[in-house]
Amino acid sequence: MRKPVIGLMIGAILGLIDGLGAFAYPGVATMMTGIIIGSTFKGLITGAAVGFFATRFKSLPMGIVFGLAIGLILSGLVAATSPDPAGRYYYFEIMIPGAITGCIVGYATQRFGATKTREA
Repeated sequence: MRKPVIGLMIGAILGLIDGLGAFAYPGVATMMTGIIIGSTFKGLITGAAVGFFATRFKSLPMGIVFGLAIGLILSGLVAATSPDPAGRYYYFEIMIPGAITGCIVGYATQRFGATKTREA
């Protein structure tokens, strides 16, 4: 399986788990559908970006740092634009799982998967 596909799969699964983790916060019960869809989509974007990066650069530390950066950037954008009905923002609750997802995807895409081979 190629690295971008691995990134997409792992990103989507971890994004879904991240979204389902919002059930721990009773104040966001009315927004759960949007949270789950948004988290899964955020995981897909992270996985695609990190998987593409892994095809270009063969460095585990760089892959993890790139995944961390993409996860933080996407999560920060989501956190900045999605207050709850009372107007509270959840930066910590959104950005920490996004950063962890990015790190895991960065590790997995660097460690596993096939790169495209060129024929002479």
